[in-house]
Amino acid sequence: MSHHPAYPVGLRLSGRRVIVLGGGQVAQRRLPALIAAGADLVLVSPEATPSVEAMADAGEITWERRGYRDGDLADAWYALIATSDTDANRAASAEAERHRVWCVRSDDADAATAWTPATGHSEGVTVAVLTTDARGRDPRHTAAVRDAVVEGLRDGTLVAPHHRTRTPGVALVGGGPGDPDLITVRGRRLLAEADVVIADRLGPRDLLAELPPHVEVIDAAKIPYGRFMAQEAINNALIEHARKGRSVVRLKGGDPYVFGRGMEEVQALAEAGIACTVVPGISSSISVPGAAGIPVTHRGVAHEFTVVSGHVAPDDARSLVDWRALAALTGTLVILMGVDKIGRIAETLVAHGKSPDTPVALVQEGTTAAQRRVDATLSTVAETVRAQDVRPPAVIVIGEVVSVGAALGRPKPPE
Repeated sequence: MSHHPAYPVGLRLSGRRVIVLGGGQVAQRRLPALIAAGADLVLVSPEATPSVEAMADAGEITWERRGYRDGDLADAWYALIATSDTDANRAASAEAERHRVWCVRSDDADAATAWTPATGHSEGVTVAVLTTDARGRDPRHTAAVRDAVVEGLRDGTLVAPHHRTRTPGVALVGGGPGDPDLITVRGRRLLAEADVVIADRLGPRDLLAELPPHVEVIDAAKIPYGRFMAQEAINNALIEHARKGRSVVRLKGGDPYVFGRGMEEVQALAEAGIACTVVPGISSSISVPGAAGIPVTHRGVAHEFTVVSGHVAPDDARSLVDWRALAALTGTLVILMGVDKIGRIAETLVAHGKSPDTPVALVQEGTTAAQRRVDATLSTVAETVRAQDVRPPAVIVIGEVVSVGAALGRPKPPE
């Protein structure tokens, strides 16, 4: 056998006959990809694993319940030889050579005419890794290289921008609660491919530091709005950059649609005829309490949780919240953007029947290294916020769930 490297190629097997000899673990691992490739699959084996049998029952493969016979490979384009019978493997391999059928052997790779690469997939790309040196073949190393490349493509750490297929437009990306690791894989990848990023103050700032130097990063709070409202100015900036043919990411804290004005931006882009992708984010309403050891629901304690914006006080005519109804609920109340209004919120809830002793937790800068939790009750929370100097951004949790994890000790914020 020569020591020349294998020549990599992608086989288009759709509708073409592929023979698999042996119905064990090797076949079980390899068959799904061959099925996905659309091959006309014939399995020759006296027995098969339950998973392989299920593929035959579903009609995805044709199963001939017998051992290998000479002539089985005559009409094949490709063969996978994986029986436990060495003599049968050797005979089938010889037949493949006679008929010029590319053949993979699980028991003796050196005797095969083809090798199966370690493969993975990301966004319409198949990554296939082969060992170059036949003498030093190391399947674990090959798989590790495959994993590293696929993971890098998925999370954006391996930046491979689309050049021909990329279309200008806007992606509204929910950046999560603050910890840069809590952005979605899709959001991270879009961020890595952006030309322009328009970011909120509450977005995960650490992610911006990782962007390549050619990316233009714009602070949404500093867009001059002149005769426009601030939100209109942001909408206009998104439209302007997208019309210049750029790939734009609007990076928002939490989830774009949880008090994030995401729909206003989507509507403005739609009216301007600009393509927009919305990538959900992990909302601080759930994740920040969780990071501080508070479950928003718990069996026997709370069967519902309600998320409320606290940026408008209960007695303000602009308030759309029915505080009387909230006070009557027995579940968890999560308030966002309510630090400076919490005194009036607590008074209103108590006035409508909520117990003054109801536990309250305020979690400041949750999921970041600066995370801090302060506990109180509805009757003491206003004074506690002043005394402890609690500042936004902080998530406020009201309800019995605040006490559920107390005996476990507080989880530490991320390093």
